[in-house]
Amino acid sequence: MNNPFSSLPILDAATARTSILQRPAWDEITVPARLLGGIEAVFGERISPDEAVARILADVRKRGDAALLEWTARLDGVTLSSLTADQDAVAQAYAQLDDAVVAALRLAAARITAFHRRQPSLTWLHEDDEGVLGQIVRPIERVGVYAPGGTAPLPSTVLMTAIPAKVAGVPHVALITPPRRETGLPHPAILVAADIAGVDRIYLGGGAQAIGALAFGTESVAPVDKICGPGNLFTTLAKRRVFGMVGIDGLPGPTETVVIADDQANPELAAADMLAQAEHDILACAILLTPSRALAEQVQAAVMAQLEELERAEIILGSLSRGSGIVITDSLDHAFELANAYAPEHLCLLVDEPMRRLDQVRNAGGVFVGERSFEVLGDYVAGPSHVMPTGGTARFAGPVNVNDFRKIISVIGLNEQAFQAIGPAAETLARTEGLTGHAAAVTRRYDATSSKRE
Repeated sequence: MNNPFSSLPILDAATARTSILQRPAWDEITVPARLLGGIEAVFGERISPDEAVARILADVRKRGDAALLEWTARLDGVTLSSLTADQDAVAQAYAQLDDAVVAALRLAAARITAFHRRQPSLTWLHEDDEGVLGQIVRPIERVGVYAPGGTAPLPSTVLMTAIPAKVAGVPHVALITPPRRETGLPHPAILVAADIAGVDRIYLGGGAQAIGALAFGTESVAPVDKICGPGNLFTTLAKRRVFGMVGIDGLPGPTETVVIADDQANPELAAADMLAQAEHDILACAILLTPSRALAEQVQAAVMAQLEELERAEIILGSLSRGSGIVITDSLDHAFELANAYAPEHLCLLVDEPMRRLDQVRNAGGVFVGERSFEVLGDYVAGPSHVMPTGGTARFAGPVNVNDFRKIISVIGLNEQAFQAIGPAAETLARTEGLTGHAAAVTRRYDATSSKRE
């Protein structure tokens, strides 16, 4: 194993700004030669991931189930006889899972449900002498959740996406997730999580072909109005291509954590939090910002020691070697300045009196306040969804929540008094924009009103 000291550098702020704090957008990441080779093996020519996704989507749109089954066989190595998982499969999944796992999923589901039920309704109507203005809130009718397979099953992602949709009142939530080669079904934990979350239908499929099936519909897969859930590069590219035909929750990139720590922080816990993030995949980013060089060196050493105990050490080393590191800041205020500029998915505050520092947080998907409120709790059981904005999109976006599955309909019910008061301004603005038809819609009502009076 390589020495992690060479993989987790300690940097000054100026150097960090031009390296680990200057991450590329998700679609600017260099595509590994191995991935390009895999695409060439499938398509018979060397094309980009985006072109590969475009071809898969076009095929699913044209051939439906047949294309979905064929791409599942070619890319996932699974030959399916059905594209759905029925209640018998769910019952078998419960039997295969340890009771403690089922109990943990139910605990997580209860907390996620309770958290999202606290989000207020936005429906309001205001009536006065001019009539009624307001807005009504309606749930999206059909939502599709994508749960990736990858190197580890993610039943927590099913809970974190499907439950907010159900709390929002979505009448039909579908899950699509890759089948495993051994069984032709998803991991039992994913099936159980879907049942606990109240998912209405479970489809089998992964990658771009799964996104295409949800967006376009096939003989077996009903089309949805919005797609949510994280995935790999191909899934993200597919979501970008179908956006506009359906809604999406965002374009998730590699996961990331920024830890802000002072000289009183426990270096063992800071290291553990960074390693927990780094083990997701080699593109994950784990960054420590601290004004204490002594702490930085202690965390670096703790990472080395703890890494020896972890099963996914090779993945962690890949993560630590590219977008991760420790940054020495001038002060804690400087650390918050850098964090807000980076706009991390997760921001962990291992500082004295962390609640007093919340006002300094401007950009983050989620902020974890103190050593006992660490990111892993948020990943599973705290309550808020762990599907959070990445790649700097926390500057303008937030975690998946109930409002992602609702739409606002404006209500405009004005009367004659309002028309007389504001009609002239509407006519003026219409003529300013050169829209004489708009202006005429106003003036004809003046004429109609005058005729009635006569």
